[in-house]
Amino acid sequence: METTLGSKRQAWMHAIRLRTLPLALSSILMGSFLAAIQSHFRLVVFLLAALTTIFLQVLSNLANDYGDSIHGADSQSRQGPIRAVQSGIISLPEMKKAMILLALLSLASGLTLLYFSLDDWKLFIIFLGLGIAAIIAAITYTSGKKPYGYAGLGDISVFIFFGLLGVSGTYFLHTLSFDWINFIPAISLGLFSTAVLNINNIRDIESDTIAGKKSIPVRIGKDSAVAYNWFLIIGGNLLIICYAMINNASWALLPLITLPMMLKIGLGVARGKDAQSIDPFLKKMAISTLIWTISFGVGWYFFN
Repeated sequence: METTLGSKRQAWMHAIRLRTLPLALSSILMGSFLAAIQSHFRLVVFLLAALTTIFLQVLSNLANDYGDSIHGADSQSRQGPIRAVQSGIISLPEMKKAMILLALLSLASGLTLLYFSLDDWKLFIIFLGLGIAAIIAAITYTSGKKPYGYAGLGDISVFIFFGLLGVSGTYFLHTLSFDWINFIPAISLGLFSTAVLNINNIRDIESDTIAGKKSIPVRIGKDSAVAYNWFLIIGGNLLIICYAMINNASWALLPLITLPMMLKIGLGVARGKDAQSIDPFLKKMAISTLIWTISFGVGWYFFN
């Protein structure tokens, strides 16, 4: 297990957790692909939505580092990678300042996105409210007096923000319309994103139990959490088959090229005996989800 983070720069890089960014961008890409299918893709919307999502994801990662250190999930008993605040290289006040900075950057980027996307002030207010909710959700996952991640509600939040809202919201900002059929790939991405969180929580099940963090795996045990993980992986892929059938679009089946990779990830998590052996599958699931999403766009562009 890693025992040191070295320089402060390395500590900040660990806190930012670059390996989570591919997952954050997947919903923006999917929403943009779906808009492009309708000939309503706007580059400025894509770039600003991607930037806002990156800021929100980094904010969430910093808040997670901060909150878990305060609430005890990042104690010496934790078996996963050492966190920045836990290591002592970055102080709590420093992390708090970084969180405030990322929250302001997220807000500024989000406001710029809405300025270029919406002319209706009522829609502007609605989306501003959703953006503020996203910032609050990013911060309060493990921070604050009653972090919802410690109550096992993180899965719901990830499913909503990385799936339903991320995809449908991006699509709407491109097209200023909704299409119910887009909820199918949105749900797929929500399930895959939840699988990443679930793998994280399976890895940390022992330390979370000690800290009183009642994640889904803590509540139902590893065996049931592994079964839940299979449901998330297989369910997301079955839904894209439904999408292809409903739209008579065989090109939409191209994302299934990642299915063997995802099945291998599921097996790896199921067979993992400790945190160290399970940890690599977080990055692999996040990257698999990004490849899955890009494959959807490639299928439409080249084989439609």
